[in-house]
Amino acid sequence: MPLSIVAALVRNLITLPGAVLRSRVAEDAEVLALRHGNAVLRRQIARVRYEPADRIWFAVLSRLVPRERWRQVFAVTPTTLLAWHRQLLARKWTFPRHRRPGRPSTAPTVKQLTLRLARENYTLGHRRTQGELARLGYPIAPSTVWEILHAAGIHPAPRRSGADRLSRLSPRAHMTV
Repeated sequence: MPLSIVAALVRNLITLPGAVLRSRVAEDAEVLALRHGNAVLRRQIARVRYEPADRIWFAVLSRLVPRERWRQVFAVTPTTLLAWHRQLLARKWTFPRHRRPGRPSTAPTVKQLTLRLARENYTLGHRRTQGELARLGYPIAPSTVWEILHAAGIHPAPRRSGADRLSRLSPRAHMTV
């Protein structure tokens, strides 16, 4: 029997600093919540409107204040605090909805480089332009190069007829063709 009393006393002595620290954190959180509530009220003239940052702040502070004290500390109901906390968690654990489905668009720098290559080397087609971009370290499909050139109004490289092609080759190449 005396051993259980000693064990209970030791357990209470061990939990006492934790309770004191917790109560001190809760008091600090209460003070912060009241100060922020005053700041919100000073910012408003007519009806109080809580901005998203205010809601997040109050939701975070509500986790530090004991639930029994919420009615005295916060200017909103405990149900509203819980709803704000749920919204905060839902926003953290869901993917943003503003992303469009499908492939991401080509980077503007790659588009500019493609157009520059096409203007400076007008004899290159979309496949050779794609090859040059690949050599520079920009992996891009030939069809994407074609779409970029087409959207900019740049026509494909002119097709070479057989005679025209032969005239551009070296004299030795005529014999092999």
